[in-house]
Amino acid sequence: MNGQDQKTTHFGFRAVAEREKAGLVHGVFTSVASRYDIMNDAMSLGIHRLWKDAMMDWLAPRPGQKLLDVAGGTGDIAFRFLKRARQAHATVLDLTESMLRAGEQRAEAAQMADSLDWIVGDAMALPLADNSFDAYTISFGIRNVTRIHGALTEAFRVLRPGGRLMVLEFSHVPNELMRKIYDLYSFNMIPRLGQLIARDRDSYQYLVESIRRFPDQETFAGMIRGAGFENVKYRSLTMGIAALHSGWKI
Repeated sequence: MNGQDQKTTHFGFRAVAEREKAGLVHGVFTSVASRYDIMNDAMSLGIHRLWKDAMMDWLAPRPGQKLLDVAGGTGDIAFRFLKRARQAHATVLDLTESMLRAGEQRAEAAQMADSLDWIVGDAMALPLADNSFDAYTISFGIRNVTRIHGALTEAFRVLRPGGRLMVLEFSHVPNELMRKIYDLYSFNMIPRLGQLIARDRDSYQYLVESIRRFPDQETFAGMIRGAGFENVKYRSLTMGIAALHSGWKI
């Protein structure tokens, strides 16, 4: 066994070999792809839509821009981007082909087909050229990658000078009482909803656990700076349940 094989990372609360995580994550999203959008609404009571709109408000898409949306799944972010930016183009990249196929079946995909690409790919090894995008977004996906730093450095590579990174991810609730209420809901209700709606309790148990393993707002901001980004800022959403992080390639 070589050194790479011996490296471990987390898959929810489990320790797994780094080489195994991508396959495990792929299995989760393959299992839930057909019900993913319905589950997002059910889990968040629709609030994820407001968070994604807030992401677009801060990103402020401009005409003619090129967006790379990594872990873009069924296209939520790409569709929002293209609705706001005339003559723009969006590339949706995801590790899980079934998520992309679910996105292509949405009505918006047909309406925006000339402005959209759907690509199967790994956030840590993007099959894309250097300096080729104006904006890079990743929404509720970066906590699932095996090596976050690897994904961030790839984001830096494919962005043009002056390009912008924006990450929307679950984060840390600083208020102890609210955190306890949130934990009670997450660990008890979300896996049950997963079983009821997606017929997959285990995948949503993993997703709840993965949120708890993700760094807090300040720590993650430091990781973005460590990948080379400047003017890094963040905004907490809904008392810290989620957060938006922004950084620029200068």
